Amino acid sequence: MATIFTKIINREIPATIVYETDTVLAFKDIAPAAPIHILVVPKKEIPTINDITPEDKNIIGDMYLAIAHIAKELGIAEQGYRVITNCNEYGGQEVFHLHFHLLGGKKMGALV
Repeated sequence: MATIFTKIINREIPATIVYETDTVLAFKDIAPAAPIHILVVPKKEIPTINDITPEDKNIIGDMYLAIAHIAKELGIAEQGYRVITNCNEYGGQEVFHLHFHLLGGKKMGALV
């Protein structure tokens, strides 16, 4: 069964897309945890960090390049931002399609 992110990639579910390449899609989170909250996903379905293979290294690099580009475009690169990914149940992962949360627009507190 396709994840909600795959459905967004396939344009079956609407999203506010802020960046797209052949390998990566980025869109606004519908429940933002910060003034700027973007989800960056690979177009290839990779369920968790644990499922990344050596063949995926370029896709992962593309995701980080996308994050840097988006941060600059949205004016948060200089002040700073946070990038988070969750892995499996104890890590808080809810959608099993690898994704990075790009959070910014305010000063972030400590995680723990």
